Amino acid sequence: MNHQSTRRKLGDIFCFDPELTVMKLQISVLDSSAAGGWLASLCVAGFTAIAIRKIVKTEMVDAEPMAKPSSFAPIEFWTWGGIFLASFVSAIFYPTALGTTARTCLPFLLASTVLGYMVGSGLPSAVKKVLHPIICCALSADLAAVAFGYISQSGVDAVLGDYLTKVSSNPGAGDVLMGFLGSVILSFAFSMFKQRKLVKRHAAEIFISIILSSLFSLYSTALVGRLVGLEPSLTVSILPRCITVALALSIVSLFEGANSSLTAAAVVVTGLIGANFVQATLDKLRFRDPIARGIATASSAHGLGTAALSAKEPEALPFCAIAYGLTGIFGSLFCSVPVIRQSLLAIVG
Repeated sequence: MNHQSTRRKLGDIFCFDPELTVMKLQISVLDSSAAGGWLASLCVAGFTAIAIRKIVKTEMVDAEPMAKPSSFAPIEFWTWGGIFLASFVSAIFYPTALGTTARTCLPFLLASTVLGYMVGSGLPSAVKKVLHPIICCALSADLAAVAFGYISQSGVDAVLGDYLTKVSSNPGAGDVLMGFLGSVILSFAFSMFKQRKLVKRHAAEIFISIILSSLFSLYSTALVGRLVGLEPSLTVSILPRCITVALALSIVSLFEGANSSLTAAAVVVTGLIGANFVQATLDKLRFRDPIARGIATASSAHGLGTAALSAKEPEALPFCAIAYGLTGIFGSLFCSVPVIRQSLLAIVG
């Protein structure tokens, strides 16, 4: 297995959001709005990119070829499986061997998350449409937490609390995974650099489509929330649904009364919908080139959509990465402008 394939596979794993494992999603509120909002944002970004290309009359050329990641080797399954079994048994018999339960649970929770992705990535394509590898990460970690909580009689909530502690001096498995996000984003930069000539050639459609998509996402969410009669605090909480969790939480902190837990749920649900259905939807809409496909995916489904599409279409990764970053940047900038923020609040009511 070459280093590039290994790095890209690890990148897919670490695009998994630990918030998904520990939070309880408010599905009844989010499902329909997330699905409709994701599809609308995808259409706006994709069709805008194509329209701007026609206006500026930029000829589409082929992207630099990108190698697809190889499948996981049996030795990788056996290695992580052995780590999981050994650390799980050790944590049962020595619950505070490393000083705290979070550190004791860290090895088997981390191993279960990685194993979940390995199993999910090997599922047939038809099954992945329902059970995406990102979902498998959360399910496997949750199952490990339930099993340990039952056997140790500590309860699943306590184990999930050890999964994502958000304390640097006592990190859990989720905190370790979050620590790799910087490396993942840096790996995106290498992919973008390889396609630098194509990025420069299509700069107009890339930037304009992302700006319009970001504005559309914010204002359409506010308007739909008002029309369907959602509580203003609820609507405000889901405004940054198409922006990665870390930046979305910073954005909603600008709005008084927003619920950050609901924000995280909205972002993750939107990303999961995009990760599962993005490729089929892009094909139905006849988005053929990697630029339109990459921009539409990341502008509507942030990191989870990026991981899902780039695993199957690595040539779209640079444009997913650009849209992923710029959507967060422009979304943060727009909500920081008092006039735009007040107009959103006025629409929300």
